[in-house]
Amino acid sequence: MTKGLLLLLTGCMAGGMQVSYAQQQMYTMAQATNGLRQDLAPERLKQFEWVPGENAYTRTVNANGTAAWVKYTVPAGKGQAAADTLVTQAALSQQLAGKKQLRGLPAIRWINATTAWFSVGNTLYTGILQNGKMTFTVWCTLPEEAENITVNTSSRQIAYTVKNNLFLRNAEGKETAVTSDSNINIINGKSVHREEFGIDKGIFFSPQGDLLAFYRMDQQMVSDYPVIDWSVVPAHANIIKYPMAGGKSHEVTLGVYQPSTGKTVFLKTGGPADHYLTCVTWAPDQQSVYVALLNREQNHLWLNQYSAATGELMKTLFEETDSKYVHPSHPLTFVPGKPDQFIWFSDRDGYTHLYLYNTQGQLLKQLTKGNWVVNELQGFNSAANEMIVTTAKESPMEKHIYAVNLKSAAMRRLEQAAGWHDAQVSSNGAYILDTYSAKDVPGSASIISLNGKFRETLLTAADPLTHFKRPEIRQVTLKADDGTPLYGKLILPADFDSTRQYPVVVYLYNGPNVQLIRNTFPYSGNLWYEYMAQHGYIIFTMDGRGSANRGMAFEQATFRQLGTVEMNDQLQGVAYLKSLPYVNQQKMGVHGWSYGGFMTTSLMLRHPGVFQAAVAGGPVIDWSMYEIMYTERYMDTPQENPEGYAASNLLTQTGNLKGNLMLIHGTNDDVVVWQHSINFLRACVDNGVQVDYFVYPGHLHNVLGKDRVHLMQKITDYFDRNLK
Repeated sequence: MTKGLLLLLTGCMAGGMQVSYAQQQMYTMAQATNGLRQDLAPERLKQFEWVPGENAYTRTVNANGTAAWVKYTVPAGKGQAAADTLVTQAALSQQLAGKKQLRGLPAIRWINATTAWFSVGNTLYTGILQNGKMTFTVWCTLPEEAENITVNTSSRQIAYTVKNNLFLRNAEGKETAVTSDSNINIINGKSVHREEFGIDKGIFFSPQGDLLAFYRMDQQMVSDYPVIDWSVVPAHANIIKYPMAGGKSHEVTLGVYQPSTGKTVFLKTGGPADHYLTCVTWAPDQQSVYVALLNREQNHLWLNQYSAATGELMKTLFEETDSKYVHPSHPLTFVPGKPDQFIWFSDRDGYTHLYLYNTQGQLLKQLTKGNWVVNELQGFNSAANEMIVTTAKESPMEKHIYAVNLKSAAMRRLEQAAGWHDAQVSSNGAYILDTYSAKDVPGSASIISLNGKFRETLLTAADPLTHFKRPEIRQVTLKADDGTPLYGKLILPADFDSTRQYPVVVYLYNGPNVQLIRNTFPYSGNLWYEYMAQHGYIIFTMDGRGSANRGMAFEQATFRQLGTVEMNDQLQGVAYLKSLPYVNQQKMGVHGWSYGGFMTTSLMLRHPGVFQAAVAGGPVIDWSMYEIMYTERYMDTPQENPEGYAASNLLTQTGNLKGNLMLIHGTNDDVVVWQHSINFLRACVDNGVQVDYFVYPGHLHNVLGKDRVHLMQKITDYFDRNLK
């Protein structure tokens, strides 16, 4: 469901307050909607990348009206870093012989310490560093229809897809069709399983880049589904394959192509054909491929090793089971210099932690442990025998960077500032880029050494909102009915007067894999919240059980009963709001997108009368019409859990509606298909119930610019009409 639209998702930690009334500038709707992507975006480092094999990095800087790609050498305690301008936008345009007018510098990536590449459209360019300057020439031009372009920096081979087939271009320029399936429903080299299980690609080069693994997805057995393009006359039906809960799922295999022989071997994964294959990882010696095989029920995982030469199963390293579901999302990470040891992410003790295994399947050590989750594994410092991770150890509302010793499992925090930190680790692990924001920090970026002897601040972003009329934000901690703490934030109207009463809008998502409440900038979480506060609204938002970053018990509380436990938690928020003397209990609204749209509609129907107005964007109405991989993880199949599906089916509850409800749906939505809202409208008509409806002729994921402003104005006007 994270693929669903989250127009308002920029979560933050609610705590303390932030008041700035010295300036009284009001947001326009355009600023409230698009400002954080445009004129009100805090400054950020551009195109930062560590140089392979060196204590150096590159980034794009703007000076004298032009962009330049600059290399900085980290001096490890010897003052400021040395800088060399490798290429400017003007120089690069000249090198391209005027064939391309560049609006800015493209994203340039290193192949090694002296060679880099970039792409403009489907033309790839490569450059050589000589005498401190980069000179770029055309590398190759791929077919216009090429997608999923994947470059292997070791072998200089390039893999890409055209329609449903996979192609390979070797270092000498020879292009080969790896697959030649004529049936468009057999798809090669693309991501599979609706991009669940951490899957975001379908092409996997071996470490040396001379072998190629790829997904092959056969979806012929999946039901056709029409997605209508209404922008043309007559309208055109794009037929997609959409696997709905309880129905036929696609079948996936993994091929290994050997360019030297021109042959492909498919791994003999066996078992039911509709199982899931994820966590694809090459062995360092390229002799085998590791795959996590997950059954369709998603409660049993096998980590298997297969021969790259024959496709035969070599062994099962270990299994993981869970009474509800196992949720693998990360490939294996091999320890540098130790090809027989790898790191594995697992939720087996109730929280996402890291485990050190050998390739015989023996658990060597649990490396992290506690009632908190590990967010990412970012790199290694082999000299210190440490890995660099980010975790929620201090608080689920913050993310911090730690070094973890691979022998002792000792942890040490590498930064001290409160907030939400991300790390980029140099190739030898001696340095990291620490970027973060917090409630009073729009953005900060520093280079720090793991030995603690060097720190250099590269960026301290100015506050782009300093001239605006900002709201007061209060931290809220409530308790679920089982005593679990729930974190939220209360945004008070600008010029707040505690003797008055104000309308309230509750914004929510509260679904798996998403967290709204984080300590980031802006502290409100979203400028539309602040716009509403400037216009006399209280905004309340909270992460209830079922949402992310709190461990498995917190997430799995909603298992087989979506829209029940998490609604109870949101109603705790409503009770809190009603306890505040400055809340107008007769003027309460609720709003959310995708899963939040499901929650919004559920609250209006299953708890009628609580809210006087609601706006549900792209809502799931009937979970039996949502995709297999996501829905069956949290609900089992409709055949196994008919009671849960019936209870969450909003089509049967339209007669309960009290108050004003507006649904918004994109006609081209291929994630939460438009039929959800169409069926809901039909049920409302059958029950004599009136709802408001706004259709966007396209895909709401792609609503930007003026269309996005228009959409948010529609939502705001709806609340104004019904709550003021």
